[in-house]
Amino acid sequence: MTSILLVIIYIAFISLGLPDSILGSAWPSMYGGLNVPISYAGIVSMIIAGGTIISSLFSDKLIRKLGTGAVTTISVAMTAVALLGFSFSHSFWQLCLWGIPYGLGAGSVDAALNNFVALHYKSRHMSWLHCFWGVGASAGPYIMGLCLTNGLKWNSGYQTISIIQIILVVSLIISLPLWKAKQETSGGTTHEVKSISLKETIRLPGAKAILTAFFCYCALEATAGLWSSSYLVLYKGIDAKTAAKWASLFYLGITSGRFICGFITDKLGDKKMVRIGQCIAALGTLLLLLPMKDVITLTGLILVGLGCAPIYPSMLHETPNNFGADKSQSIMGMQMACAYVGSTFMPSIFGVLAEHVAIRLYPVYLMFFVILMFLMIERTNKIHDSKVH
Repeated sequence: MTSILLVIIYIAFISLGLPDSILGSAWPSMYGGLNVPISYAGIVSMIIAGGTIISSLFSDKLIRKLGTGAVTTISVAMTAVALLGFSFSHSFWQLCLWGIPYGLGAGSVDAALNNFVALHYKSRHMSWLHCFWGVGASAGPYIMGLCLTNGLKWNSGYQTISIIQIILVVSLIISLPLWKAKQETSGGTTHEVKSISLKETIRLPGAKAILTAFFCYCALEATAGLWSSSYLVLYKGIDAKTAAKWASLFYLGITSGRFICGFITDKLGDKKMVRIGQCIAALGTLLLLLPMKDVITLTGLILVGLGCAPIYPSMLHETPNNFGADKSQSIMGMQMACAYVGSTFMPSIFGVLAEHVAIRLYPVYLMFFVILMFLMIERTNKIHDSKVH
C-alpha cells in the first residue's frame, strides 16, 4: 500500500510543477484581452509568490493540526479552484484575486510533501520527485501551447490544468488513510512533532545558515534561467533563436541531472551530492565568464543546470538529519519561504543591474550566490558535526 502512496506523491509533484510556468507562456495571449500592459504579469506573479511565502511560513501549524495528507489535499484543491478561477477571469483584478488562493495552496503543499519525503523515504526519491516536478513545469506550457495552437483561448489551458488538479484531489482524498499508515510504520517509529514558534526555529543551531543557503540556491537557479537568453544575445553575440534553444538546456540539465542523481545519491550521501553540485555549478559560471562563445558558453550553461540538479533535493532531504525529525517540519516551512524569496526578488534585482550597469555581470552575480551558498552549507555541516561528536 505504501508503494501506492509513493506513486500518488510522484503524481503530486508533477501536478505541483504544472501551474508554475503557465503564466509566462499564456501571458502574451492574455494581456491584450485584459487591456493591461505586458509588465502586469509581474504583479500577478508577485501576488502568487507572496501567498506562497506566507503559507510556507505557517505550514507547520497547519500540518500539526491536520496532518500531511489533509494539508496536501486541501492545498491542491485550493490551487485547482484558483486555476479554474483564472480560466473564468475576464479582468485583471480577478486574476489578482484568484492569485491569492493560488499562492497559498502552493506553499503549504510544497513544505508538506518535501518534509514527508525527507522523513519517510530515501534520498533517491527526493531527487526523482523534483525531477518529476521539472516534468510538470515543462508540461504546463506545452498544454497551454496545444490549446492556443488548436484555436482555443488561454482560458482553456487553465481549465485543462485545473481538471488535472481536481483528479489529483480525488486521488488524494482516497489515499488519506495511507499517509497516516506510512507515518506510523516508517522505521517502526512515529515522529513526535514539537511545536516551536518561528522565532524559536530561527534560533536553532545552523538555522540562519541553512535558510541563507536556500535563499542563495533559488536566487541562483531563478536568475540563471530567466536571464540566460538575454546574456547570450546581448553580451555573447549569439542570435536570439539559438540563445532560446540553449537556454532550455539549462532546465534540461536540472531535470536530467536529478534523474541521474537518483541512482547515486544513496551511495554518496546528501552532503557529498550538494558539494559535487556546487563544484559543477561553479565551474559552469567560470566557463560563462570566459571571453568565448558557442561551445564553451553552451557547456557552461549546461554545467550550471547540472550543478543545480542535486543541490536542492539533497538539502531538503538532509533537513531531519540536521535539525531532528521532531523539528524538521518547522524548519522546512521556513526553508521553503526563504527559497521563494530568493527566486522572486533576486532575478529582478539582477534585471536592474543589467539595465543600469552591464549584463556581463550575469556570471559574476551567479558566482556570488554559489560561493555564499557553499559557505553557509559548510557552516551548517560544521554545526551539525559538532553536535554529533
